[in-house]
Amino acid sequence: MYNTILVPIDGSVTAESAVGEACALAVLCKARVRLLHVLDMTTLSNGFEDPNVYITTTRPLALKEAEDMLARTAAMLKKFGIAVDVEIREAMGARVADVIIERAVTNKADLIVIGTHGRRGVHRFLMGSDAEQVARLSPVPVLLIKKAQAPRPGTTT
Repeated sequence: MYNTILVPIDGSVTAESAVGEACALAVLCKARVRLLHVLDMTTLSNGFEDPNVYITTTRPLALKEAEDMLARTAAMLKKFGIAVDVEIREAMGARVADVIIERAVTNKADLIVIGTHGRRGVHRFLMGSDAEQVARLSPVPVLLIKKAQAPRPGTTT
């Protein structure tokens, strides 16, 4: 049914739930999981810090944190015999949802499993929803994980 499942992760509880769902599907389908973290530096920078601080401290710390998160998650999936690939992409001004979709298409993913924070009303209007945009625009099927579910095999929660 599925050969490659793309799972964007950001360290949130809903992303952990998405990993749990992807784990269950991957075990059932003997699928490969591709973990993706999209680094959006605009959320980590106030625009007023010294460029040297950004280059020598902010960006390297963000990359290290992303690498650690991906490594921990990949190790957990591998314990279940799942083949795992990891990838970090920088948004570089693009919308995170567009980067996720592009990576799904490029990597020939059969499914995107993504957590959503379930924002409504003003919060959704102000913050937007990358998961919603992925679901609306993706040519690849998308499984939205709306909130933390009961832990699946292989989840840390």
